Amino acid sequence: MNTLTIEGWCKKNGDKKSTPLGDIHFHVSEAEHVRLEQTEEQLQKNHESEAMIDVDMTTLELKIPEEYGPLVGCQWRVYLSERDQRGQFHLVAHRASDDSLIYSNSIMIDQLG
Repeated sequence: MNTLTIEGWCKKNGDKKSTPLGDIHFHVSEAEHVRLEQTEEQLQKNHESEAMIDVDMTTLELKIPEEYGPLVGCQWRVYLSERDQRGQFHLVAHRASDDSLIYSNSIMIDQLG
């Protein structure tokens, strides 16, 4: 399950709320999966709540609705669920044209295959 299609969101500068942008489709490579797991373990070990790690754009295979791209500064936001301290992640980036925040819904790291 390393190829994902997940709902995406756009938050324009100055807006209080995000608006749905449609589906974001991307691939999490095995190496990226390992990095996500390692980050989860570091967060648990160091009692930290979240970390941002750069995305390997050569393996991401990112597809978003055309009117929202291109994106810059793609990162994984990795964080621990408050409820059970399990690692979750989501894609975070900015639209190159106006720096609007673009992000996906979250996925549990252990759901990756």
